[in-house]
Amino acid sequence: MNSNDVSDLRAEFEQFVHRKGVCNEEGSCEALNPDSGDAVDDEPVPAFVEQIAQNILAPARCGVYISRLDIKRIAEAVDESLPIKERGKMLKALFRHTTTRQYLEAVFAEFNRHINGRILIYQELVEAFPSSQKIFAAHMAKAKKTQQIFEQIIADFEEIEPTFDPMLV
Repeated sequence: MNSNDVSDLRAEFEQFVHRKGVCNEEGSCEALNPDSGDAVDDEPVPAFVEQIAQNILAPARCGVYISRLDIKRIAEAVDESLPIKERGKMLKALFRHTTTRQYLEAVFAEFNRHINGRILIYQELVEAFPSSQKIFAAHMAKAKKTQQIFEQIIADFEEIEPTFDPMLV
């Protein structure tokens, strides 16, 4: 490879980078991170979201893995539109404007539906491979415990009226 080939390759690469919008006109380039946050990600969320995130996002606690696609499908099932981001940010966006118990119940019903689907898969694996009973029993117990956390959050949830002003109380 001669120096002209390297120069041509460098020029072609620079054109590609500038065309993709990675660099500005002054020549400074920023790394693109599709999961990087925006102002919406910094908005406050209800207190229970942190508890949900700790339990749902960690398969070691939840017993199942809830993927980005699962969260997106859950949002679509309750007529919400979420962009694909980090799972934690997606959860926050899903629960950010929760004001009614009905909405919370609908979201948790969808989470339960996904978790129950995984439990069924675990049960089929146990039937096919009986020696795996001990492993999958632990995962199923964790999944059931997570579902109980959902029930507790719903029971503790206080609805917020859209016109509620805490300063007038």
